Amino acid sequence: MAEPQDQAPQAQTPQQAPVGAVVENRFTPILNELAKNFPTYSTNKVLVVDATAQKMILVEQGKAVGEWVISTATKGLGSEKGSDKTPLGVHRIAEKIGAGAPLGAIFKSRQNTGQIVDILTAPGADSPDDYVTSRIMWLDGLEPGLNKGGNVDSKERFIYIHGTGEEGRLGTPASHGCIRMRNKDVIDLFERVDENTLVVITQQRQDK
Repeated sequence: MAEPQDQAPQAQTPQQAPVGAVVENRFTPILNELAKNFPTYSTNKVLVVDATAQKMILVEQGKAVGEWVISTATKGLGSEKGSDKTPLGVHRIAEKIGAGAPLGAIFKSRQNTGQIVDILTAPGADSPDDYVTSRIMWLDGLEPGLNKGGNVDSKERFIYIHGTGEEGRLGTPASHGCIRMRNKDVIDLFERVDENTLVVITQQRQDK
């Protein structure tokens, strides 16, 4: 009887990880905390506002899929009514306002005025007013005592993500509490997120 021949080991077929299984380590702590503390909200798509780097990052399935330069408040971070500061903590997009408005459209009290802002792109150039332009995403705080209720309520403070006439000041704190974006960027973002998308405003750098 013939001796059995040694057989070469068969190559293993690599297994593909499920979609969304690979999570960037820098976002894992944030996503885990959101899943734990806000289980009724989806973490498949989250906005992270990095107030130190003056950037906003769109995280989908744990991975950064968009990043934009922003401006938070000139007076820094805080939640108190009348402080003109940008609040920290977890928020949701309560309302999306301005769909279909032209780039640079000026809003007052969330109504389109029909006017178009003169967009200033020179570094440090100031507009005559703190214009809210192009699109509005109105934020609602989800953390009582930090950004919800009493005199720290982000929604009652009218904290928005919105376009600005002062694009040349983006990348440095320049707002009165809101999160400013380039007009084309805020229109892009508006189409990529939904109402109830979670927004985390943090002081810890997320661009590493």
